[in-house]
Amino acid sequence: MIRTSALRETPTLTGKSVRLVPLGPEHTDAYFAAGLDEEVRRLTGTHGHLTYERAREWCESREGRSDRLDLAIIAPADGRYLGELSIYAVSPENETAGYRIALSAIEFTGQGLGKEATQLVLEYAFEQIGLHRVWLYVYAFNMRAIAVYRSCGFYVEGRLRDSLLWEGRRHDALLMAVLRTGFRGR
Repeated sequence: MIRTSALRETPTLTGKSVRLVPLGPEHTDAYFAAGLDEEVRRLTGTHGHLTYERAREWCESREGRSDRLDLAIIAPADGRYLGELSIYAVSPENETAGYRIALSAIEFTGQGLGKEATQLVLEYAFEQIGLHRVWLYVYAFNMRAIAVYRSCGFYVEGRLRDSLLWEGRRHDALLMAVLRTGFRGR
């Protein structure tokens, strides 16, 4: 059985290059700005534009939830917002959950930040929450993300054909998952 209280506890997880903190109202401006980045929107398959009001409501409503964990990715040295991640769709009966991560700008890719953030949150998911399986969807064209997920122990379990229509082209999404026994931590 999992510990849903570990979701409500909204931990701060610290690594070498990233710190994961509870996503809150203080992140609204940066969270909203990240949604304006066209490449970030393409990589996440986000067609619509987030309004500032909706971003504010989202950031304000994250605290104290027991059904998911939303964390901001922060640079430890200067507190700069680097992105956000979530453990969501938690199924206590099956000890499973979904995972998503989005760096806030392409300039932050290729530095190992996403990998370190993923390893930190998976370690928490498996050791503190007690999950057995964490799954995600990633678009097949996002080779950098796929490589990061594989390096953390995720395997491709399936393909959702033509699941994204972006600028007139259709793209597949991959279903990937990692089991507690297959997790490759820091």
